[in-house]
Amino acid sequence: MSKQGVEPDELSRPFWQAANANKLVIQNCQQCDRLQHPPLRKCTACGATEHLEWKPMSGRGQIYNYAVVHDGPIKSLHEDQPFNVAVITLEEDSGIQMYSHLPGTPVDEVPIHGNVEVIFQATDNGQKVPEWRVVD
Repeated sequence: MSKQGVEPDELSRPFWQAANANKLVIQNCQQCDRLQHPPLRKCTACGATEHLEWKPMSGRGQIYNYAVVHDGPIKSLHEDQPFNVAVITLEEDSGIQMYSHLPGTPVDEVPIHGNVEVIFQATDNGQKVPEWRVVD
């Protein structure tokens, strides 16, 4: 599946640099110990702006839900339709949600609440993005 390139901005650059090193990091507030994704300039829980860090994650999670895309608007993905889009919750925090095409999982055979692990796949511009694969 061809993936559109990602252009990191100043705020998200540490996330994307970690992805290029095959590591998953999530922004964390050291003041109230709260994870948040996508990254923001201040903590949504306590409002701190000076205590934000990038915390390594285990790279494990569960499938919360999914949908099958049959007729999406992105032309570069038309030849890959239909395909899965799953909502993944992280092992560390079920409030953090990420999305994945679930490489290797047949269309509409997604195990809800199934365990997944992160993998990193390069986009058209070489930037790696986190995707998730089902594990036993």
